[in-house]
Amino acid sequence: MKIIVVGCGKIGSTLVQQLNEEDHDIVVIDEKEDRVKAITDELDAMGIVGNGVSYQTLSDAGVRNADLLIAVTGSDEENLLCCVVAKRTGHCKTIARVRNPIYTNEISFLRNELGISMIINPDLIAASDIARVLQFPSAMKVDNFARGRVELIHFKVTEDCLLKDMELINIRKKLDCEVLISIVMRGEELTIPRGDFVFHAGDVAAVLSTPAAAVDFFKKVGIETGRVRTAMIAGGGNISYYLARRLIATGISVKIVERDEKRCEELNELLPKALIINADATDEKILKQEGLSAVEGFVALTGVDEENILLSLFAGKFSGAKTVTKINRINYNNVTSEISLDAVTFPSLLSADVITKYARSMNATLESNMENLYKLEDGRVEAMEFLINEASKVTDTPLMNLKLKPSLLIGAIIRNGKAILPGGQDEILVGDSVVVITTHKKLNDIKEILEA
Repeated sequence: MKIIVVGCGKIGSTLVQQLNEEDHDIVVIDEKEDRVKAITDELDAMGIVGNGVSYQTLSDAGVRNADLLIAVTGSDEENLLCCVVAKRTGHCKTIARVRNPIYTNEISFLRNELGISMIINPDLIAASDIARVLQFPSAMKVDNFARGRVELIHFKVTEDCLLKDMELINIRKKLDCEVLISIVMRGEELTIPRGDFVFHAGDVAAVLSTPAAAVDFFKKVGIETGRVRTAMIAGGGNISYYLARRLIATGISVKIVERDEKRCEELNELLPKALIINADATDEKILKQEGLSAVEGFVALTGVDEENILLSLFAGKFSGAKTVTKINRINYNNVTSEISLDAVTFPSLLSADVITKYARSMNATLESNMENLYKLEDGRVEAMEFLINEASKVTDTPLMNLKLKPSLLIGAIIRNGKAILPGGQDEILVGDSVVVITTHKKLNDIKEILEA
């Protein structure tokens, strides 16, 4: 497809990198020449220095023949207007990044009235990602499928975990748990494990299951399952606001430490049930005075990656709290894997996954809709959810009789609201949602799980 990306900041550059791997024809637009050059020098993309709202700039980028335009500049209003101009000029689908909370309740109106295909809020997406982890503190990451009916939970196998030295095949036999271990990371080695796989301490595993089955599994292997009851958030930006609102709604006590007095006043009005502290979150004495030792969850959401990393390390050492660290620069991904951080969230990667999923689903000839897409382990694994629209080679046939590609798992089938962890005799039916986990890239349709 021909895709135009307006805005080459953190999200824009991350998005172009992902879309470039999908072999799309990409044109980037930004008013800053150095940003455009950084992308075009590294990736297979054309660049235009200019204003993405300009009719002439969009015309130069080929908007009349484009399939998709994605506006991710730093201005919500510019993104919306850019999509409107593109829609009126060409016939492409449009996606706008909109962050300001004042638009939160107006998303449907904006999308329908302005003809925008999708509006994404990276801050809201990141807040949801963090909230899931705090609901399950032993997790390093939690991804949802089928509207939360199925979860993919990443966790570390510890020395005192019952899984240590256990063969995978014995999980269901000895523990009587309806779960599927789908991925294991051992250092840099990635495995989609078979029945004879033996777990070692230090392995990072991903278990696919229903929420109830996951709680049962973690209890049996000796891993804590209770959600945090108190949380401290360092930084008072939009992600902090969305996160606090969500945590408070579930009964979690929240403190926010923010250095800007005016922002504290705003947060006091927006979040009357949260305790807003006007102080520098990087001051260790302040954190101690405000009760860091007693909190069960600590989230570092300042605007500086290095501050967030150091804050999380300090909080984890001083309090034993579950820590979540926001990092904007994805080139820190390899570095953070070497540091003992509990959980890390990359807002730009989360948003890029959402947009990449949409781009894959644009082919109207597909016999399944991609409902979810998560890129895992530095993009080496993809977890996808497909909604089966019509009969094909993969439907109405026992899974044991399908010639599936290697390094691919049918992780779950969701039928009539119920999740099934399938065996060889189970079949995929029209109307099902199917979760697929694989090391193969660029799967667009459920039929592509089969060997050619």
